[in-house]
Amino acid sequence: MSDETTPTLPDGRPIPVLTGDERPMLESWLDFHRATLALKCAGLDDAQVRTASAGSSELTLLGLVQHLAEVERTWFQRVVAGLDVPPVFDTENGYVLDPARGLDEALGAWREEIARGRELCAGRSLDDVGRITVGPMTGAEVSVRWVLIHLIEEYARHNGHADILREGIDGVTGA
Repeated sequence: MSDETTPTLPDGRPIPVLTGDERPMLESWLDFHRATLALKCAGLDDAQVRTASAGSSELTLLGLVQHLAEVERTWFQRVVAGLDVPPVFDTENGYVLDPARGLDEALGAWREEIARGRELCAGRSLDDVGRITVGPMTGAEVSVRWVLIHLIEEYARHNGHADILREGIDGVTGA
């Protein structure tokens, strides 16, 4: 949720809120991690983001972008809002690459999911609840607070993968 008043790092990522209310702090950390994923893909071409550069893993930066679009849809649309929506990329986890879909299309879909999630959370309290729709905790109630914390964790973990992938592609490290 960066704007002109949000301080940024030299690489353009928003600096997470350091003090203050809980919700802006949680949302700013999620925005920081979203911006980190975009930064890891910046300047790469479609062939590079399809490169599985971490040992025997098939994980790619393009697959991570697609996966996190699915994550955004699942947690905000399905869990928080209770909507019955199809997968973004025809698979539940998003990792499968389609030769016809490039980075720009995947990033566009990911950004649309982020925007939709923001819309759906805007009028909700951190204490509002939704229900988990898949996996071993199906049916469990979770708060919007829990969802935001979970997404921060999800992005942080996958940004670690993105660090390794990017370094293997062109040697860029950090961030």
